[in-house]
Amino acid sequence: MTRRILLSAVAAIIALTGMSAKKTNKTETTVRLNDVWTAYEAFNNIYLDPDKYIYKNTDRDKKAIGRDRGAAAIWCQPMYVDMAINATDLARRSGDKKRAARYADLLEKLIDGNIAHYLDFNFDNSDTNRGWFIYDDIQWWTITMARAYLATGNERYRTLAEQSFARVWYGSPVVGDTGSYADPTKNLGGGMFWQWQPIDKARPNEAGHGKMSCINFPTVVAAMLLYQAAPDDRQADPQPIEWINQWGEFSRPRYETKQRYLEMAREIYDWSVRNLADHEHPGKIFDSRHGDRPGGHPLIYNQGTFIGASALLYLQSGDPTYLENAISGADYSINVMSAEHNLLPWAHNHRNPYDQGSLEQGVYPAIWAEYMKILINDCGQTQYLPFMMRNIEEGWKNRDKNRDICDGESWNPTTDTNMIGSYAASSIPALMLTTVSPDKK
Repeated sequence: MTRRILLSAVAAIIALTGMSAKKTNKTETTVRLNDVWTAYEAFNNIYLDPDKYIYKNTDRDKKAIGRDRGAAAIWCQPMYVDMAINATDLARRSGDKKRAARYADLLEKLIDGNIAHYLDFNFDNSDTNRGWFIYDDIQWWTITMARAYLATGNERYRTLAEQSFARVWYGSPVVGDTGSYADPTKNLGGGMFWQWQPIDKARPNEAGHGKMSCINFPTVVAAMLLYQAAPDDRQADPQPIEWINQWGEFSRPRYETKQRYLEMAREIYDWSVRNLADHEHPGKIFDSRHGDRPGGHPLIYNQGTFIGASALLYLQSGDPTYLENAISGADYSINVMSAEHNLLPWAHNHRNPYDQGSLEQGVYPAIWAEYMKILINDCGQTQYLPFMMRNIEEGWKNRDKNRDICDGESWNPTTDTNMIGSYAASSIPALMLTTVSPDKK
């Protein structure tokens, strides 16, 4: 029943929009593979700190020193690592061995640079400048490190991904939080909590505290990627980390079995669909839930992780309900949220567009693109390719042609007069790297 909760009106929205009812492979475009490389190289030239191999906050920053001192947000850095993974893969598929080797080297340097900057990925360090102080920040890195392992086979990346996942789920003996998992057997209501407070001396979350989409659906994605990465014959960790504090006794395994990751993914997915989806508008995902009510307007990155979580569970199980949910999420993203310009929205605060929170929202389309790639390529839903290409073509046409970067409002020409965050500037190259065919030479 739970996984079928979005089905009641899926057929209706398909009938109304026509988007999902008809597949097409029409992807004729003026954008070529060389444009992809131009866009990606421009992004790196402007935003990558070549001394630290982490990315800068804006095009006005000279160095990525730290939080509020030129470095892009800790939770957005992994999206830029995802771009390097995709660039390496696209170069390989296009037969460009030299470029593939260069981007594989860049990928390794980016991961090493981020590990060095963010306290050696000590996920129990809650330093607010270069450490870990909110659950979804950690879980975004879980996803990217799992992807990096699946792309390279580097065991270090899988180890870090599993450590970060466990820290989010179970909590920390150092910080003292009791974990993001809202254990229903402890009357916490299920799902995943978004944060712990205070940051340096945490108290336990309560059932009514915030359970955001940005931690719940990414947790499903992370668990499914770790399910793919875990050895088939792995046994449960015989030596978990154990501790006692004023809140009780705790145990945190360093890794889970393959089956356990799948169970975790299914549990959080089922809770999230019940509690974060708008059942009157299929495919619409609320931003969060506090207490008994979901709320907050839909955001493209939450739509993306809902699409990705659904698609990954479909690919594992073959259950068509998951695929129908992913399709409904994509349809809502395109037919409703992108209706104004027929292009992906940028949800920044127009009254204060250069506020840090506004700038970071520019990365949302890059996240959405990552999960649409799974829906299109792995699940065969090619009807979305024309929309993807329209975004790419419009953004590339309206780029700042002196620097080859595009701001988040891709329907407007980009100039060098406004400060452009690395977040919004990532959208077009990210869309290109996930969508443009290696045959478009």
